[in-house]
Amino acid sequence: MDLHDAHGWLIDLFNDISVQFQKVPGSAIFLRYVKSSYQNDPVRSAVELFLFLFAIRYLLAPKYSTSKKSYVKLTDEEIDELVDEWVPEPLVAPQTSFEEAENEKRPVIVGPTGPKSKLANGRVVTNVASYNFYNLAGNETLKEKAIQTLRTYGVGPCGPPGFYGTQDVHQKTEADISAHLGTTACIVYAQAFSTISSVIPAFSKRGDIIVADKAVNFAIRKGMQISRSSIRWYEHNDMVDLQNVLASVVKEQAKKPLTRRFIVTEGLFENLGDMVDLVKVVELRHRYKFRLILDETWSFGVLGRTGAGVTEHQGVNVKEVDMLVGSLAGPLCAGGGFCAGSSEIVEHQRLSASAYTFSAALPAMLATTASEVLAMLESNSEMLTQVRENIKTMWGQLDPRSEWVHCTSAVENPIMILVLKAEVVASRKLSISEQEQLLQEMVDEALANGVMMTRLKSMPRGINVTAKEVGWELQPGLKVCLTLGLSRKEVERTGTVIRHAITKVMKARR
Repeated sequence: MDLHDAHGWLIDLFNDISVQFQKVPGSAIFLRYVKSSYQNDPVRSAVELFLFLFAIRYLLAPKYSTSKKSYVKLTDEEIDELVDEWVPEPLVAPQTSFEEAENEKRPVIVGPTGPKSKLANGRVVTNVASYNFYNLAGNETLKEKAIQTLRTYGVGPCGPPGFYGTQDVHQKTEADISAHLGTTACIVYAQAFSTISSVIPAFSKRGDIIVADKAVNFAIRKGMQISRSSIRWYEHNDMVDLQNVLASVVKEQAKKPLTRRFIVTEGLFENLGDMVDLVKVVELRHRYKFRLILDETWSFGVLGRTGAGVTEHQGVNVKEVDMLVGSLAGPLCAGGGFCAGSSEIVEHQRLSASAYTFSAALPAMLATTASEVLAMLESNSEMLTQVRENIKTMWGQLDPRSEWVHCTSAVENPIMILVLKAEVVASRKLSISEQEQLLQEMVDEALANGVMMTRLKSMPRGINVTAKEVGWELQPGLKVCLTLGLSRKEVERTGTVIRHAITKVMKARR
């Protein structure tokens, strides 16, 4: 067959195929679609042809089994041997002898907590170990209000806020907090610790950047860990180092895809008691375009003219803080936590914050207690004034008059954290464990003289975690919590007992 015959055969074959194709129902419509598509958009026709051929190739591809076993098959004896050799890692580290001795001597309070507390051994001691700053733990007005709420709403909502857990008292508490702070909106959580640890991962995800103070509390650290964001640390309360870190992050990310960037810090630091320089932090966040998450767990209800926190105390507009997180369980003697900010910030958490979405709502009586305490702080500034007077009195008894310890807390903080002076630690070459032992002896000595205080405690280091992996490590200290339930003379006497206990222990261990 020559070329001319082959060409004629192909034409006849094409005509036969065309005739047979036209006999198929709908073929005319298909041909008009192809011609119109090719004329208007030939690229689309090529893509559709490719997809058609790919579908045919996929349907005609040979089948393969997904149940092929590519792993090594072990005998029953080998499996039993591996099981016998396996030793599970302990969930917690075993107690040390120091911890066991501490637990054996731990005082137990019988009855309500107050400035004067009765112990299980029958002794009545001055209690400076609880966060009862305004002596509200036994307040009869709050107690009666809580009883009324309990009879009306029951013990708990028994459901998450997003389902049937939200009650009118929760909405009122959110509105009261928002009005007290001056924010647009507020969301209330059922537990203080899980508030900040849920707020952070609700906004910061893998690939985002968090710049945080090295001394932030354990709840913040857990939130950052859950978020899986990239963490950059700056030295505690060092604004120069913060600026350097922010500038470094901006420079590193200049040619990379845009990410969310946050600064995370505290108002009053739980581990040291000192105060953030919020004015400078706000200036830097605007300069380098970072969002700001501020944990006011220990400053809300304490700082400011009405207890609105560090923003009120330092004269910073609350709108300069993107997420303002606080606790209702400490100074307010209620329970739960909150996050205040813009409406968009709050509404996002109602679906994205795990502690809000998957936890039962705050009990109604705790919500009403928080609202009542806020009303007290707004109407009775004497509460704040008296606590601050007691703080000054205690400072006069301890910090300048003791040759062994100094206070790291801000002068407005009712939680006084006393740590051994650097020269004392250096001269005696005291390790962390030795400092803890000395401080516990001071606690025991003060209790023997009628004053119950406690030690500053942090979460224990994880199993097999090195000091390098920890990074910043908490210095042991004493924790003394002031309350307006004590008179000036009682505060002076309490300070004298604590100072003498410190001196006695230190001189006995020369």
